[in-house]
Amino acid sequence: MQITFVTLNMEIKEPARAYNKKFFSIEEYLQMENEALEKHEYYKGEIFAMSGAGNRHNIIAINIIGSLYNFLRGKSCQPYGSDMRIHIPENTLFTYPDISIICGDIINPGEDENSATNPTVIIEILSPSTRNYDRGVKFMLYRAIPTLKEYILVEAESIHVEQFAINKEGLWQLKEYSNQNDRLSLESIGANLLLEEIYDRCKL
Repeated sequence: MQITFVTLNMEIKEPARAYNKKFFSIEEYLQMENEALEKHEYYKGEIFAMSGAGNRHNIIAINIIGSLYNFLRGKSCQPYGSDMRIHIPENTLFTYPDISIICGDIINPGEDENSATNPTVIIEILSPSTRNYDRGVKFMLYRAIPTLKEYILVEAESIHVEQFAINKEGLWQLKEYSNQNDRLSLESIGANLLLEEIYDRCKL
């Protein structure tokens, strides 16, 4: 396990714009999204298509949610899958993290009862098409969430997990895990995940 303090400034490949129209209001986006068959992100008036997930991505997501559900059962924090829409009023982003953990009641934005604004932990499972975006611009936008304490990036192509956690000084500290015997400790929710469990049934 490696621990470093980081300042992030990366070259980013952003998601593909879904529509040619220049600007959509939040109300227009929500109306369209609630009727759509596929998921889209919204950011500052633009709507972006979200890419699909491969087999390893889905296996990893199931493994993590299953472990978290068992660990958090009966406690105040609850894991949610990629159907949970997260909204960040500070920068307008609407998005669907692969996994989010919300502690206490879900806080909805005033305009949308189907979104949450208060995740404590966000977990993204990386793919070649989303890796740079999730590490760069998306993390920058996520850092505007007042309740966010930990941001976890899980590689789907290899055994590697990056854990960004905010410390007492308000700095984001990075820990990296690359051994299946490593234990990922989510201190903000008091949960632990073995990498062996995260990557169970993945052929890497």
